[in-house]
Amino acid sequence: MKKFRNILWGLVLIVLGLIIGGNALGITNIEIFFDGWWTLIIIIPCFIGLFKEREKTGNIIGLLIGIALLLACQDILDFNLLWKLILPTILVVIGLSMIFKDTIGGKVNEKIKELNSKKNKEHEYCATFSGQDVNFDGETFTGADLTAVFGGVKCDLRKAIIESDTVINTSSIFGGIDIYVPENLKVKVKSSSIFGGVSDDRKYKENAEAHTIYVNATCLFGGVEIK
Repeated sequence: MKKFRNILWGLVLIVLGLIIGGNALGITNIEIFFDGWWTLIIIIPCFIGLFKEREKTGNIIGLLIGIALLLACQDILDFNLLWKLILPTILVVIGLSMIFKDTIGGKVNEKIKELNSKKNKEHEYCATFSGQDVNFDGETFTGADLTAVFGGVKCDLRKAIIESDTVINTSSIFGGIDIYVPENLKVKVKSSSIFGGVSDDRKYKENAEAHTIYVNATCLFGGVEIK
């Protein structure tokens, strides 16, 4: 997935470079700074985010807003009507996301609830306007709560002892959380995110017989990366 994201960004930059170079040489005459060109700053990252992140809600909302603003700048939509429709559109998208997510991920939700009822309450870590590194080398890992508010948390489980399925509850608000998991371990994600999300950057295959780490993520202008 990370490779595909890099390909998309690469294509965007190549096309932009060809247009600028073609205009400079007089080969093309493509106007880059058209009315509403700035909406591409919203549209392109949100579009690429649809392929990068497990949670699509924030990117779908951003994409719809960016396209609507572009159409308004092109006088296809009325700005006054647009501002009236933005809030209800956001609410509808979030509502649909919650309905279908709970329907599709019912088994994951039930497993997370079960594991949370058994989880060790001692492993709670929070970084507010700061950074925190959490290392479980040689320790038996039974779950954790990770919170990043305008900060970052790094949780390293690569040398941890994982004897059963576990859950990691994460909350990232204008912050980031990195979770390093052992090779071949299974990971399942439940994500509730607005303008943020969870990405899985692992390159190795999961072992079907291995234990599972469940990541229960809440992101608000923040993100969780599984590595």
